[in-house]
Amino acid sequence: MKIETTYDYDAHGRQYARHRQTDPRIAAQVHNALGSAQSVLNIGAGAGSYEPDDRYVVAVEPFAVMRAQRLQQGKVPAIIGYADALPFDDNSFDACMAMVTIHHWPDIVAGLREMYRVAKHTVVVLTFDPSALDSIWTEYYFPAVIAAEKKRYPEIGFITDCLGADKCEVLDVPIPLDCVDGFQEAFYGRPEAFLDENVRNAQSAWGFVDAETIKQHVQHLADELANGEWDRKYGHLRTQPFFHGSIRLVVCKKG
Repeated sequence: MKIETTYDYDAHGRQYARHRQTDPRIAAQVHNALGSAQSVLNIGAGAGSYEPDDRYVVAVEPFAVMRAQRLQQGKVPAIIGYADALPFDDNSFDACMAMVTIHHWPDIVAGLREMYRVAKHTVVVLTFDPSALDSIWTEYYFPAVIAAEKKRYPEIGFITDCLGADKCEVLDVPIPLDCVDGFQEAFYGRPEAFLDENVRNAQSAWGFVDAETIKQHVQHLADELANGEWDRKYGHLRTQPFFHGSIRLVVCKKG
């Protein structure tokens, strides 16, 4: 599966780490999936979200701006590299992880196969299920953004087929109301966040929508927040402690 990935983090990702941080509750689920792995390769590592602090981690990240933010976050420096051509021998790491990154890979199949090749025991992929992206109100207010997302994320079954469906478990990841990782569904009960351009810039899907459409989408939300319509329809989400949306954890055990 090859896709066009034109989002340039060097140009648009300078504030990424400010808004996309490791949420400890999601991290607990990721780290549990890593099992007893002592050496972990993080591919498309970005600013280092969800990397375990108590294990040996090697990170691969192609964008300079993201590598610089890793250092600001106190993470290990990243190797410049790409998912579909990892410079490591077979079974080099106990586990490989990819956190909300595979939709950026030009060749997802090759990247997943590389993860499987260099992992000795476990492959962990945090991603979004495109068939569930309409489970939240964002599709009503931001239809062009959600449409762009649906085109970019591979189906969960596609991922498990690449890794070996009989070896994979797919886990739902509950999203806490005060989630500090600023992906779209993290703000299910805090809609005002989308009025902040910096928050939107930390969500790559907005980069695939033209400026006029974005302006219309954001104004639609702003108007309905101002007149109380959003709260009439979705206000219960402001106090709902968790939301079950489209985020999934795919865990492959090689045996």
